[in-house]
Amino acid sequence: LQKIKAEGRNEADLENFYTALYHAYTAPYLFSDVNGNYKGPDKEIHSVHKHNQYSVFSLWDTYRAAHPLFTITQKKRVSDMINSMLKHYDAYGLLPVWELAGNETFCMIGNHAIPVITEAYLKGIRNFDVEKAYEAMKKTSLSDRAGMGVYRKYHYIPYELENESVSKTLEYAYDDWCISVLAGALDDEANRDKYAAFAEGYKVYFDPSTRFMRGLDSEGNWRTPFNPRASNHRNDDYCEGTAWQWTWFVPHDVDGLVELMGGRDAFIGKLDSLFTADSKLEGESTSVDISGLIGQYAHGNEPSHHIAHLYNYVGQPWRTQEIVDEVLHTLYFNNPDGLSGNEDCGQMSAWYILNAMGFYQVCPGKPVYSIGRPLFNEATVHLKDGKSFKVIAHNNSRDNKYVRSIVLNGNKLETPFFTHQDIVDGGTLELTMGSEPLK
Repeated sequence: LQKIKAEGRNEADLENFYTALYHAYTAPYLFSDVNGNYKGPDKEIHSVHKHNQYSVFSLWDTYRAAHPLFTITQKKRVSDMINSMLKHYDAYGLLPVWELAGNETFCMIGNHAIPVITEAYLKGIRNFDVEKAYEAMKKTSLSDRAGMGVYRKYHYIPYELENESVSKTLEYAYDDWCISVLAGALDDEANRDKYAAFAEGYKVYFDPSTRFMRGLDSEGNWRTPFNPRASNHRNDDYCEGTAWQWTWFVPHDVDGLVELMGGRDAFIGKLDSLFTADSKLEGESTSVDISGLIGQYAHGNEPSHHIAHLYNYVGQPWRTQEIVDEVLHTLYFNNPDGLSGNEDCGQMSAWYILNAMGFYQVCPGKPVYSIGRPLFNEATVHLKDGKSFKVIAHNNSRDNKYVRSIVLNGNKLETPFFTHQDIVDGGTLELTMGSEPLK
């Protein structure tokens, strides 16, 4: 817990913060025994000697914030986790989707070992067989599991051929973008271009008449009737969500999504409506995972976790600051019901940790952090070699939730972003807070 020293305005914030930090470290679990033995997904006993084997990879949840947090505070374990995923690949032929105690459960969607590996490589964490990991990523992405074969054929997933078609396509497109990024870093230009083209697959689902991501059949016709509030848990076009939440899942190409929506002003208007729409859900079996609602924004489940920071990409950082402030103060408490949704192996708490320090990574695989609204007057991350990265919030208070200026190591920032390398190098990020937004 001493990896991060937070200095708060009140005891409750510190209790929430360190409880969250403890929660974030409960998974993955150490799985290999004192001799290095563990049970693999092939039901055989395997051994490791150069790394610890980990289990319980809730990757659909944790790739978003928990694994990015680990790249800051747990670099050695990140390499062990990736080596654990590669041992899973050796025994099973695919990277893990949702691995539990040596078993593949497939309980969620996407191929999110891919962004975890890409993310680590781009952040300089490379104590694993990179070429093997790259091959595993490509092989996993080209399997026929969970609609991927259909996705390759149509460049989207028709709803009559696969359940949760919109969510799966959006997530596969993002995972493909991550492969293209690693391919580029490894000078594999052919695969870089191929997977970058796959990564644009999200565009087919955007319906300009409704301005939502919407299901398509194999003939290219929209699913009707369409209701963006409709939910039929794990049995419709969206995974644990609705069109309201999933329309924003394009973390790798925010500019492309802005263009699809008709430009900056139209994007801002649509984003505003997400947080002000009626929170009502409709359907006979609405997903209980759609929780922690602010309008139709659902903080209690992971697909919404990056959305508040999208305002930073269109020049309205004060809106990001307002929403982050609201979530920090109204959806996290030191009570038995103190989370607005499942902890999900640390993801819910990892969101809190990063945002309480004042920043969040919108797109794992793109080592850039978006600045929000720091909860603490000072938060220090202790790094290796005696270095530290410190976030100081001057004039910080409950009312002073707006960032008036940003200075990184003495240099004023004109945009609310900084890089992972800025953290690794050590230094100080100083934010001056105020009660009025700086527009």
